[in-house]
Amino acid sequence: MKQLIALLVVSAAALNASAQAPQPPEIAARNYILLDVTANKVLAEREADAPQDPASLTKLMTAYLVFDALKQKRLTLDQHMTVSKRAWDERKGDPSLMFIDTTMTPTVDELLRGLIIPSGNDAAVALAEGVGGSVEQFVAMMNRQAQAWGLKNTSFTNVTGLTQPSHKSSARDVAMIAVHIIQDFPEYYPYYSQKEYTYNKIKQHNRNMLLTRDPTVDGMKTGYTDAAGYCLVASAQRDFPNGKRRLISVVMGTASKEARASESQKLLNWGYSAFDALRLFDGSQAISTVPVWKGAEKTAKLGAAGPVFVAVPRGEGAKLQTRVEHTDPLVAPLAKGQRVGTLKVTTAAGVPVAEVPLVVQEPVELAGLLGRAWDALRLWIK
Repeated sequence: MKQLIALLVVSAAALNASAQAPQPPEIAARNYILLDVTANKVLAEREADAPQDPASLTKLMTAYLVFDALKQKRLTLDQHMTVSKRAWDERKGDPSLMFIDTTMTPTVDELLRGLIIPSGNDAAVALAEGVGGSVEQFVAMMNRQAQAWGLKNTSFTNVTGLTQPSHKSSARDVAMIAVHIIQDFPEYYPYYSQKEYTYNKIKQHNRNMLLTRDPTVDGMKTGYTDAAGYCLVASAQRDFPNGKRRLISVVMGTASKEARASESQKLLNWGYSAFDALRLFDGSQAISTVPVWKGAEKTAKLGAAGPVFVAVPRGEGAKLQTRVEHTDPLVAPLAKGQRVGTLKVTTAAGVPVAEVPLVVQEPVELAGLLGRAWDALRLWIK
């Protein structure tokens, strides 16, 4: 995930430096970003690092911490939760509700559905109290997680996304949270594709219109406040000859529910049509074989931790160039998975496309005493 974080904070300017780079369509949003998750590449962005009111996009982080508590077995999906007066009081404000009250004991599974599908503020508070002990402690957990990921433009003061002066995030940071949910908790991601939910005999529809318009969209979260405008994180996965390809768009500050859906759809369609995602190497494939000093083996095979995909303007894939940079001299012992180099992918003009960490595929043990002594002498002469 460190590789993904590094690429997310890189501007799309390097990609657009190429004369052949496709230009994104006009997007009627204050801020946006389009990310190719498969290739770990930002395809387009505008003011993606500007702190904004995130509205209910906040609930992505709320859900992430609940998913983590489930993974750590501090909660179970069938565990019943109490509903505090504080959670019930959410109905006095924003209309985004699951409609729980203090006489109910919904399960964690029910609360997650209420949080994600109708964007229930009451569900957010109930879950926060159940995981953190109090809303305030849970908010502190949210901020610690944001800091651990290096989200420099995010500061949480509540779990719902209601407007407060210091409650901020950015399009890039929101995209980061969304990617973490998809990659860290694939078992829980299907919550975001559910189109409707009925609880307490009240049926509510998911506010993400793209779930019913585009069969390849399988998430993720809407948001609205007067300060934020209409916001949407949309995630789509489409099949291509070289495998599945996932894009995520984040639009913030659009004018209406229809606008956030149509502008997100415009970004996704452009990303899929204007760029190719090329599979350069398989995860098990040796990308380079390099010499090793003082080792029982004289060489080591370097490869990526997983398949290597890159996103390039359509038709430009044949012009890519790759270069391997590695530690030199490379001295044993070497552990499997140890990072010792980088695969750099550029266009023919030298414009950076991707940088992929390279790791040792098989361990290399130390050579015997004589072998180590001989290589030490050779290194000294070198």
